[in-house]
Amino acid sequence: MPSPDPSADSDDPARSRAAVRRTYEDIGDHFSKTREYAWPEVESFVDESGGVETALDIGCGNGRHAELLAGVADTVVGLDASRALLQAATDRVGDSVALLQGDATRLPLVAGSVDLAVYVATLHHLPSQSARRASLDELARVLTPDGRALVSAWSTAHDRFDASPDAHEGFDTTVDWTLPGGETVPRFYHIYAPAEFERDVAESDLRLVSLELSSGNCYGVVEPEGKRT
Repeated sequence: MPSPDPSADSDDPARSRAAVRRTYEDIGDHFSKTREYAWPEVESFVDESGGVETALDIGCGNGRHAELLAGVADTVVGLDASRALLQAATDRVGDSVALLQGDATRLPLVAGSVDLAVYVATLHHLPSQSARRASLDELARVLTPDGRALVSAWSTAHDRFDASPDAHEGFDTTVDWTLPGGETVPRFYHIYAPAEFERDVAESDLRLVSLELSSGNCYGVVEPEGKRT
């Protein structure tokens, strides 16, 4: 396991958001073929949410979770930085989802317009703490006062890493993706300590409703900070 280095992500051009986007342009077609089914944690969250007017999938990839949201929402928006993945999503969901290329730190949506959102397996690809927190603030901005979202990130509890799930700080690393011809493409990850995940949410404009560790991931159900139940 690489040693923790929280500051390295901000100055390394190989770990810029542009570099992360290029990675998924390179592997997008093959990556999409390995991501056929919705995650059970997302299925449970969506099933428990009931019908809504507008839903959002941030980091929608090939559209597998946007497709799930389309079953409960009148309008679904899927956003991803990668054109390759958006093409895969178009092939999968057709015109049942409005697909947009965009940045999780600057969502192209008006404030208070989203009732339900999933932000799954994407937060950990943003290569600086400031970008990750900005994306959480953006999620809070676009949610309606009664809106809720599911946010996930790889955590130190994952059995891939020799790290304690009780750690207070996460770390940056790369995880190789192997293409069919044998070429390996490194993918940036920030591996969250659960306590760090809670802190980042607490310091954003979101409120953490619940936190679960499942399959080595942090899953947080969140809502706008102003809402109190």
